[in-house]
Amino acid sequence: MIEIIPAIDVIDGKCVRLSQGDYTQKKIYNESPLEVARKFADAGIRRLHLVDLDGAKAQHIVNKAVLETIATHTNLVIDFGGGLKSNEDVRIAFESGASMVTGGSIAVKQPDLFSAWIEQYGADRIILGADVHNEQIAITGWLENTNIDLIPFIEQYVKKGIRHVLCTDIAKDGMLGGASVSLYQKILAHFPDLYLIASGGVSCMADIDALNDAQLPAVVFGKAIYEGRVQLSDLKKYL
Repeated sequence: MIEIIPAIDVIDGKCVRLSQGDYTQKKIYNESPLEVARKFADAGIRRLHLVDLDGAKAQHIVNKAVLETIATHTNLVIDFGGGLKSNEDVRIAFESGASMVTGGSIAVKQPDLFSAWIEQYGADRIILGADVHNEQIAITGWLENTNIDLIPFIEQYVKKGIRHVLCTDIAKDGMLGGASVSLYQKILAHFPDLYLIASGGVSCMADIDALNDAQLPAVVFGKAIYEGRVQLSDLKKYL
């Protein structure tokens, strides 16, 4: 059964969502990320994907206080991403309460450093972020495209022990247009043992059901909840 992982994206300490990663298309949903996280926990959700969008832009951790607050006041298992560019950033994230961290840009720009994190912290605590546009990797908060193809990119880290991959289809993210099921099926066909986390485009329960039917291990989504298209009560069958 698919694991449900709601997302909280943070700018200026507030819960926001972007459309297609565009910082100019920002919508504030709640002034208190903790309040949102508590609602998730109260609904029986176990896991949270917390993204420091300020950090992604600044290239270093910014909203560690938000992470610390949620980790202290809920029992959610938090995976944290956005702006993790150094050993110090990762140390701060773990010390502030993250159970796992997600690295995307760093895995492209400093593969030796990212590989060292896998070795130091273990494959269960490091998630490879694979943000894609037309099946090519995009980095730096999706502001920079690369010519790196998705499947070989994942493969190089599977060989280094990575087991968790968060794949976001940028064209779908925040657009409520449906998830890229065929893309995720393609990835799983290459890497059947991967704990693949789908991200981007979830608009309703039918999208989650489709991902579950495709045997996706997990899904990250946020806007569908914030816009009222998916009710927390609807998710009970997966919790």
